Amino acid sequence: MIKVVNSFFADESGAVTVDWVVLTAAVVGMAMLTYVGLADNTQAVTDATAAAVLTAQEFLTN
Repeated sequence: MIKVVNSFFADESGAVTVDWVVLTAAVVGMAMLTYVGLADNTQAVTDATAAAVLTAQEFLTN
């Protein structure tokens, strides 16, 4: 039984897969944090741009 446990802990197959899963999860997590941090500011800039375009359109048509 001890040989089975020792060979289980010594086996490194699949370690690269685990590394890629952890790396991918970290990248996705960072992307989500970036999106959450920028979403409100992006909406504010979009709203300001829309207001400026509407103001210019009203000015040009009058």
